[in-house]
Formats: sequence, C-alpha cells, structure tokens
Amino acid sequence: MQHLITTDDFSIEQINNILQNASKFKNYGNPPALLRDKLLFTLFFENSTRTRSSFEVAAKKLGAAVVHLDPTKSSTAKGETIEDTFTNLGAMAPDGVIIRHASNEIPQTLANMDMAPVINAGAGNYAHPTQALLDLFTLQEHFGSLEGKRVAIVGDIANSRVASSAISLLPRFGVEVSLVAPAPFMPADTKLAKYGTIEDIIDEVDVIMSLRAQLERHKTPIFENYETYASHYCITQQTLGNRDIIIMHPGPVMRNIDISDEVLADRRCKVLTQVTNGVFVRMAVLKMLLLDS
Repeated sequence: MQHLITTDDFSIEQINNILQNASKFKNYGNPPALLRDKLLFTLFFENSTRTRSSFEVAAKKLGAAVVHLDPTKSSTAKGETIEDTFTNLGAMAPDGVIIRHASNEIPQTLANMDMAPVINAGAGNYAHPTQALLDLFTLQEHFGSLEGKRVAIVGDIANSRVASSAISLLPRFGVEVSLVAPAPFMPADTKLAKYGTIEDIIDEVDVIMSLRAQLERHKTPIFENYETYASHYCITQQTLGNRDIIIMHPGPVMRNIDISDEVLADRRCKVLTQVTNGVFVRMAVLKMLLLDS
C-alpha cells in the first residue's frame, strides 16, 4: 500500500508518470471513469478552498465517489482521537483518505496504520506534496526542460508547507532554488542561497514563487502591519519591469500584499494556471495510488 505524505514517497520515474498522465488528462478531454468503483474520504481539519475542491473535482472526473467528513461535526469534536476516527473510517473500506491537518506528524501517523492509502493535502509547515507536484507540472509545461532554471521563493518560508515541499522536490528536476525573506521568515536548517530583498536576485531568476504573508503565526511582530510587509515583499509591476519572469502563488493570494492587482492580471502570472493544473495533477496522483501501485 503506497501513500503520499511527501514527494520523497515517489521516485523520479513515478513523478514523471504523474506529469505525463496529468498532461494527457489536460489535453485529451475527460478520461474514462477509471475510478468508478473507488471510494474516497476527505478529512480537512483546516480550511481549504483550492485543495479540497480540486481533489473532489479530480476524483469525480475519474468516476470515484467522494465523502467529505467535517471534523467540526464528527466525533473528534466529542473527544475521539484522530487515530480512532481513522480506524472507524478504515472499517468502511475506503480506497483512500485525503487529509489536511495542522500537525506535521498526523498524515504519517495515519499512513503507518496501513488501513487505506493516505494522501497528505497539507500538514503544518511540513509538506504539501500535491501543491509541489502541480507547481512542477506548471513549470515544465511553461519551460519544457527545467535543468538550470532558477526559482526564488519569496515570503514567510519558515511557516510554509508549500515552500518546504518545493525546496524538496524542485532540485530533483534540476531547478535551482533561492529564498527571499527577512531573517525571522527564513528556515534555519537550509543550505540554499538566502536573500533579504527581491531586488537582490531579481535579475538572476526565471520564476518568483510568492507565498501568503502569515504575520499572525509569529509571536514577536516583525512588521507593524501587512502594508509595511508589502512595501518590502509585494510583487509589483515596478518589481518586475519588463523581465521575462513568471509569477506563481499557491493561494490564497493577499492582493497588494503578496502580489499586486496589476501583476495578478499580467500574462506572466500563472496563479490561475496552477489552479487549473491542480485538478489534472491530482487526477494523476489518484490514478497512481489507487490503480497503479
């Protein structure tokens, strides 16, 4: 039984297979109902718009049945442990469980119970593997070969599971990753190149991956408010100029704090392309875990 907790769970060959299947799903219309006999649970202990709906659309496009369990209305709200909740779900013989949780450890803990394939839809600041895979797909779709391409991740990197997964996955495909943030937003345990401002690296990158500002996660204020943060790290037309750089963001975008309105409307911005691609990549992930493994 294979799970997806981090992208390290997949080999390069498996990831290439996911990318190829995602491309087929995107370019050749609705596929046959490959998962018509499959049952999936979605279990989101944190809010989600894109990831949850993307997984549900992906599953239904492949013919699977999807049951969403709302934790606020489940027995976990009555004191039942998540392990017991998962055991009871497992007794219903699902073909997979898609989970988001604030704890870094929960998806792996449930996977270790080996009752159903577990797909991590975002855990703490640890990993968001399908986001990294859809970002990889979006980059490959745009550039073709990724060898030697340069990505700058900008924002609250220390608290970002998106950044964590990108840092793990992208270098496996030849991408050079650099980090741009104030020192308190930087992860301490990385050997990647670090920069204090976007201007320090803007002429050396092919991609800027902006992250949501998460000032509320820091016990000690670093900026007085979001506007002060934006004055240093918002991606604007002035930042980009006429450079041939693409802009990415996992969402939700804080307009004029992470990325300006003008840049969101710019042809170089791939934010909505990422959302579109997320469905096809998650279709490919479900196919691999539920049919191919």
